[in-house]
Amino acid sequence: MGFRYGTAANALTNTATATPNAAGSFEATIDNLTESTTYYYALYAVVNGKTFTSEVASFKTLDKPIEPIVAQSWLELPAKMEEYDNLYVNTLYDGSTRNYTIAYDKSLYTTYWVAYALNSTHMGSLSRPDNWSYDPNLASSYQVDLRNASYSSYNNGEGHSRGHLIPNASRNGNQTMQLQTFYVTNSAPQIHTSFNEGIWSSLEGALQNIAQSEEIYIVTGTTLQTVGGNETISYTTAKNDTKQVPVPNYFYKVVLKVNKSGSTVTSASAIGFWFENKAYSSTTYSSYAKSVDEIEALTGLDFFVNLADNLENAAESNSSWTTFQAF
Repeated sequence: MGFRYGTAANALTNTATATPNAAGSFEATIDNLTESTTYYYALYAVVNGKTFTSEVASFKTLDKPIEPIVAQSWLELPAKMEEYDNLYVNTLYDGSTRNYTIAYDKSLYTTYWVAYALNSTHMGSLSRPDNWSYDPNLASSYQVDLRNASYSSYNNGEGHSRGHLIPNASRNGNQTMQLQTFYVTNSAPQIHTSFNEGIWSSLEGALQNIAQSEEIYIVTGTTLQTVGGNETISYTTAKNDTKQVPVPNYFYKVVLKVNKSGSTVTSASAIGFWFENKAYSSTTYSSYAKSVDEIEALTGLDFFVNLADNLENAAESNSSWTTFQAF
């Protein structure tokens, strides 16, 4: 007696032999099943050399548990993905206080995202540093030399500048944290005129204003190609380096607000913004608001996974900047 099973109803190619248990019934254990997969099975019994088989039934295995990229409960963290196994993923600190978490592709010299909390204690009036530096936690061979000059495609204010993912003004209240935003790994080639210095800067300022009165959680990222997309990827170099750096086709931000009772999150609201890497004639960033669900569909990422599922689902469906502001 036992079970025949497989992933198609007409192909029960695997066998699990059943053994009697103390209760007088039979049971079989099946190992190494795939998550989120429907399996079909039928009971068989051999009696006096003749095989009897039941009707085919089915079950679905549980979804793979969603884990944050870093084993912490921080609300800003996206989910862990198998594709990230070979990335440089690190959280930067000032002593015991976290600054930001980064996911960086060492082979493409590309930061996919940085995730960070933002509140009034992070912001101040420290002068902007003159130069960038290597991230000391990563071998310089995996980094592009942007320390004293920008990308080769940047000249006289035009072209691709060193676009911060976590901006200087979001950490200029703490010198250690501020200097960490000038690691070259926190840079991506971003159209400067009318994007980095225009609509993008305006959005960063709006989020910094909100964070003066409450803590918010932000993921800022780059996208080379959307899910299922075949966008052409162009490349640039640094003026002081020959490494080929892909130019993101898109930049995005997703932002989370929460209400808490003690340490428990009781409600949440989120918003996303999606931009092509180009010049914009306006600084009206609200026109580019999307729901976090929409940005997840474009990027293939899963954001704010440390929220309870019901709160995450409700928050990530919102696409109104006005609704997010009023939350």
